[in-house]
Amino acid sequence: MMKLSKSGLATLLAALTWLPQAHSGLFDDDEARKALLDLRAKVEAMRIEMSARIDTKSDKSSTLDLVTQNENTLQEINKLRGQIEVLANDLANAQKRQKDFYVDLDTRLRKLEPREVTVDGKSAQVDPNEQRNYDAAMKLFTSGDYAAAASALSDYVRQFPVSVYTPNAQYWLGNSYYAQRDCKSAIAAQLVVLKNYADSPKAPDAMLNIASCQTELKDKAAKKTLQDLIKTYPDSTAAATAKERLGGK
Repeated sequence: MMKLSKSGLATLLAALTWLPQAHSGLFDDDEARKALLDLRAKVEAMRIEMSARIDTKSDKSSTLDLVTQNENTLQEINKLRGQIEVLANDLANAQKRQKDFYVDLDTRLRKLEPREVTVDGKSAQVDPNEQRNYDAAMKLFTSGDYAAAASALSDYVRQFPVSVYTPNAQYWLGNSYYAQRDCKSAIAAQLVVLKNYADSPKAPDAMLNIASCQTELKDKAAKKTLQDLIKTYPDSTAAATAKERLGGK
């Protein structure tokens, strides 16, 4: 066993006292700080005890006892240091999980928030459900499943009567019926576009589609519908098509 002098023991104790202070800044967790404070208190108590015993006893056996106690304290310090490192690692993992949770929560909340879209030149706030349901209905239409598309679009205009997508949904509802050769339903759907959304860019095409259905039904009203289209929406592409149809008659 190494024999230490009084000055050597004092130096060692000073180093032990400094050691936990050097590491305490690394941890912010309450438990870690408490462990460090407890450790400092134990080291300080040992320092006081050793100083008192060195001052009153200088025999060899007392010195060896103090060295043994010092080694035990070092072992306890190492043990506590390991516990603090584990605690610090657990804290870091908990902080990462908490951060990931808030990021995920923020992402979910953003998905639920209305967002601004521009449809046919009009900007509006759209609820995520509006967007999702409209996109799903249009996907059915573009895939050629016109019966399912008609059902989905009909549900949409009923569920979201004032959505910025509703005029378009109503127009494509009429097209879904027309694609199934259900001209009567197609005319009824397009008449809703003209009545409720006359300023929609889809209105001229809705009127042209009505004329097409009337022609297939051999309804003489088709000619008047084309004339009204040219008069009401003279600058539209649909009006140009109407002129061609009328010119061919």
